[in-house]
Amino acid sequence: MDKPRQGFAGLWNISFGFFGIQIGFALQNANMSRIFQSLGESLDDLAVLWIAAPLTGLLVQPLIGHYSDRTWGRWGRRRPYFFAGALFAALALFGMPNAPGLLAAAMLLWMLDASINVSMEPFRAFVGDMLRKDQQTAGYAFQTAFIGAGAVIGSATPFILDHLGVGNAAPGGGIPDTVRCSFYLGGAVLFLAVLWTVLTTREYSPAELTAFEGHEVGEHDVPPVPPASTIGGLAWVLAGVVIALVVALLGAEKELYLLGGLVGFYGVARLVAGALYQRGSTDNVLTNIVGDFSGMPPIMKKLALTQFFTWSALFIMWIYTTPVVAQYAFGSADPASEAYNQGGNWVGILFAGYNLVAAIVAAFVLQPVARAIGKVWTHVAALLCGAAGFLAFMVVRDPYALLVPEIGIGIAWASILAMPYAILASSLPQKKLGIYMGLFNVFIVVPQLLVATVMGTIVRHFFPTEPVWTMAFAAAVMVLAALSMLRVKEEAVDVGA
Repeated sequence: MDKPRQGFAGLWNISFGFFGIQIGFALQNANMSRIFQSLGESLDDLAVLWIAAPLTGLLVQPLIGHYSDRTWGRWGRRRPYFFAGALFAALALFGMPNAPGLLAAAMLLWMLDASINVSMEPFRAFVGDMLRKDQQTAGYAFQTAFIGAGAVIGSATPFILDHLGVGNAAPGGGIPDTVRCSFYLGGAVLFLAVLWTVLTTREYSPAELTAFEGHEVGEHDVPPVPPASTIGGLAWVLAGVVIALVVALLGAEKELYLLGGLVGFYGVARLVAGALYQRGSTDNVLTNIVGDFSGMPPIMKKLALTQFFTWSALFIMWIYTTPVVAQYAFGSADPASEAYNQGGNWVGILFAGYNLVAAIVAAFVLQPVARAIGKVWTHVAALLCGAAGFLAFMVVRDPYALLVPEIGIGIAWASILAMPYAILASSLPQKKLGIYMGLFNVFIVVPQLLVATVMGTIVRHFFPTEPVWTMAFAAAVMVLAALSMLRVKEEAVDVGA
């Protein structure tokens, strides 16, 4: 027995909520550096304030994945998480433009990213829940098209409002009205779009999913905590201590203590999970998450390295594009100046550009190319296009000409949001789809944390007044992502719509 084939309306309803989520995500990506600098933060400290976002994802997504796998009620398995996340994300978007200072803005960013993660993680598993294997590439491509469309609207809204006469520079500094109104509109659309998916979809019941499992449950259904958990846990704790000592001895940036703390925390989690497992407590959240992480399928481990490099490059772009464009294309590094704020608006257009390209590529290009050359080679080619786009920032200075590099970045973005998940979903057991998708996010979050803790130091010591070099760094890392993808061997599954 296989799942029913979804038509156009079914694919639309399953993915439409991501349209709203991405509007909120795009507003965050394109405007948070601008908000932080408008509230008085310096360029080389921007990365630190962005730590809240990836750290929240690291903690939230595995937990939401674990619990959404085990949830069933009147509203289904994943939809309660969609709704709750959307509600709190909307509230954070309404509150962000009114933040009285940097601390409040950072806390609201934390709330916003946590809420977006609560909604976003189950959406990835939702595609796997609702679609048969031969439709999963189509499902993730459809989802990517909505992501691109939402990001275009979210990124371009401040620019559009500016041209409609809304104030784009606050007297005496502060957050301009274009950003305020954009966040208010984004919060409303995010909530309504997710509500559409909640109200128009019906999830398969546990009995129905059980009937489908004969086709989908694999050997990794219930991975145990490995016997070496104690030794491995001690090794991770020791590694965390060593990182902290090196930071202290070298007088490195104190933010690096966070990296050591996370490494040590994982070691402690392994030790506790191992002790619980030995006592027969095998069905608790910690034992399950650590066990699933240790027992993840080999293809997920290989994709993890690609994700690490890919999202390192993307996070550099999101943090530093605004200061790069404002300084090199608009001639100002002063956040209070009109030129800088014009540059900030133009970054919204650039981000809208790459998301528009991603939406078009996802809708019309990804599936036929993947069918012709395979999902792995499609992703390799797309990542190389992204690297070329980043590198172009080193030489392009005209604001309109900067739209050309966004084509390459958009091609990469389309593939990043679809291909790894399409490859992964066909290799995962249905009962563990949520937790594995959540754990897969670890390899998105960890590189962002690394960038957030290290990149400020690199900028400060090597190019404190030339942020454009961050784009060269991003290009090199994206090339490494493409090379690492060559290690992945995809399962032979039809990629038809």
